[in-house]
Amino acid sequence: MFRELWETFIEAVEDLGAVVHFLYRLVVNTPAVLLRVNLVSQQVFNSGALSLVIIMLSGLFVGMVLGLQGFQLLQRFGSEESLGTAAAIGLVKELGPVVTALLFAGRAGTALASELGLMRATDQISAMEMMAVDPIQRVVVPRFLGGVIAMPLLAAIFSVIGIYGAQLVGVQIMGVDAGSFWSQMRGAVSLKDVYEGIAKSFAFGVACSLIAVHQGYYAVPTAEGVGRATTRTVVTSAVVILFLDYLVTAAFL
Repeated sequence: MFRELWETFIEAVEDLGAVVHFLYRLVVNTPAVLLRVNLVSQQVFNSGALSLVIIMLSGLFVGMVLGLQGFQLLQRFGSEESLGTAAAIGLVKELGPVVTALLFAGRAGTALASELGLMRATDQISAMEMMAVDPIQRVVVPRFLGGVIAMPLLAAIFSVIGIYGAQLVGVQIMGVDAGSFWSQMRGAVSLKDVYEGIAKSFAFGVACSLIAVHQGYYAVPTAEGVGRATTRTVVTSAVVILFLDYLVTAAFL
């Protein structure tokens, strides 16, 4: 048992080192890729624009549920007018970045991993290397940057739609005063709260994109290997998102 635990620990350390080294290669090639705006913009479209529907729908329903639960909770203390504050802070600081990152990992992350894994399985990456084309710079870095750029934008859209959903339920259905809803929200939400949400969404974007491209690039070139890389992308991203959420929250506190 101790031998298996030790071997698992060593394997985890090796995997962490491989991911850090891979991130270093991505960062080194980033300045050259940023000059090729068309590659990055295409990946921002693939990771961000194609995820808008699920992000907006999820944000609306999360905001509506938050409006219902928040109203019932605040009604016990006679503070229904603070619903806007509770909804805005909960969405901007916590629910917006976290839920968006989980949805991003499930939709865009799996797409990145499976796409790169399929390129590995069909020898397209090997063909690039044979033609003296760096696949990291040509294929991997644009997809990584596309996810990093799209993630904060998607989190902002999620929070805005979520606040609208909370207002729809709280004001239109539950009868909370609209003036109190918006005025207390503006008075309670500070720039620090917004900065915390931006920091979380950026960290989640880096983590999810890095895990997806790493798993896809080093996937075993078989159908089973591509499927395993896709599964690892979702599971690892979910755990890392929650871990980073705690770290960033503790840092801001």
